[in-house]
Amino acid sequence: LPVKILEVRSVGPSLGAENIRTSLLAALSGLLLVGVFMVVVYRLPGAVAVVALSLYALFNLAVYSLIPVTLTLPGIAGFILSVGMAVDANVLIFERVKEELRSGNTLIRSIDTGFSLAFSSILDGHVTGLISCLALFTLGTGLVKGFAVTLAIGLLLSLFTALTCTRTLLRLLMTYPALRRPTYFLPASQLPTGVA
Repeated sequence: LPVKILEVRSVGPSLGAENIRTSLLAALSGLLLVGVFMVVVYRLPGAVAVVALSLYALFNLAVYSLIPVTLTLPGIAGFILSVGMAVDANVLIFERVKEELRSGNTLIRSIDTGFSLAFSSILDGHVTGLISCLALFTLGTGLVKGFAVTLAIGLLLSLFTALTCTRTLLRLLMTYPALRRPTYFLPASQLPTGVA
């Protein structure tokens, strides 16, 4: 079949820079809204997740400057998608912790069990995403490769921050007796009777 040109578009440097600036603003606004959501829904663990996600964002920027990665629109999309995976990992962990608290376990045991029960789901999701990144990088071209690279970096860092940073921060907070209250994790109405 003959090749026919249907459409040709040129984007000027100022328009491209404006698109990237707008995308970064959208990404930061999304991060802020997700942080508020996590604190409202998950209470103390939500605040821990916000700190872990902030570390995650800093780690991403550090790796982007080391490699170096040029942030194009697909690259920003890969970063935003990896932020979603990082939030999802924290949600899985915190929902497991809440389930354990509802079943009557102690707070420390609920945290440890929540992390161990959520581990396989988090690992499966991230490994699947990394396989997709590998396929996109090997079979894709230019912009698709940028998306694959930023997403892969984000997935690896997300796995690290969810399983290491979040756990370490939670365990550190549990060394303070004033913070060792199940009501900081779950509303009192959802806790078994006699637990406060």
